Amino acid sequence: MVARALPVQARSNHNKATCALANKLARICYATLRDHETFDEKAALERKTRRQSFAMPA
Repeated sequence: MVARALPVQARSNHNKATCALANKLARICYATLRDHETFDEKAALERKTRRQSFAMPA
């Protein structure tokens, strides 16, 4: 996960990359505590790609 923060640090400053990584980790921690499940990055990516955030009305 730290490797994903490095491009943010390269584009922006160190503090913004640190906050982005801390925010992501906090969201993962909250979700694991809420759902009582371990974090599986592959499963999370599959759920994210299946999700339709802006579904158009029929």
